[in-house]
Amino acid sequence: MKRVLIVEDDISVAKLLEIHLIDLNYSITTIYQGDTGLKLALSEEFDLIILDINLPRMSGIEVCKHIRLIKQTPIIMLTAKTEELDKVLSLELGADDYITKPFSVREFIARVKAVTRRFHKTYPEQSVRIKKLEFKDLSIFIDKRKVILKGKEVNLSPKEFKLLVLMASNPGQVYSREKLLEIVWGYDFDGYKHTVNSHINRLRIKLEENMIKPKFVLTSWGVGYKFNDELKIPSYESKARSTV
Repeated sequence: MKRVLIVEDDISVAKLLEIHLIDLNYSITTIYQGDTGLKLALSEEFDLIILDINLPRMSGIEVCKHIRLIKQTPIIMLTAKTEELDKVLSLELGADDYITKPFSVREFIARVKAVTRRFHKTYPEQSVRIKKLEFKDLSIFIDKRKVILKGKEVNLSPKEFKLLVLMASNPGQVYSREKLLEIVWGYDFDGYKHTVNSHINRLRIKLEENMIKPKFVLTSWGVGYKFNDELKIPSYESKARSTV
């Protein structure tokens, strides 16, 4: 059974979320303080985290930031209508989606399903759970959200990291800009294909020695982008399948 962590200080809202997540056959853990929620999120494995922004003892934004330093667990933020800046900041820090209070049960369920589906497209489950992708000069530590290039760590934004992991997990597969928008940003993202182009360019700046002749992230002209499948993968570390 998949596990969900709810970090929400409003007991009535938390109970409402619990009821509908149980109907989706999730196992629920509910925490009412930010610092306690962070400790549990880092020490245990969850398939989804529902995280309110306004929490006692540590804000949801701080919790999200600390989780993203270590884990890629899907996060849905709960925000108030007036917290537009917090919504933007949450997404920049790596939240996968946000829901504005008050929200309908139908909207909540739809977003939970969309986020979890999108996560498993980006980090597909296999008979073994890949922890590390190894290429020439490049190592990608998925669980630790760390990228090492020629022995030095590369600092990637959450979206840049998701793009890299998605394409590097399926080298040679061409992804259209529309498909990358759908998987990495979400089906309801109000953006344009140039969003993908700008993120790919920033990713290349951080990874490639020669932007004119990139080695890792290649362009399929008129179609989209792919990770170079000619780079030999000597090994990868794995562990038995477990909940994400």
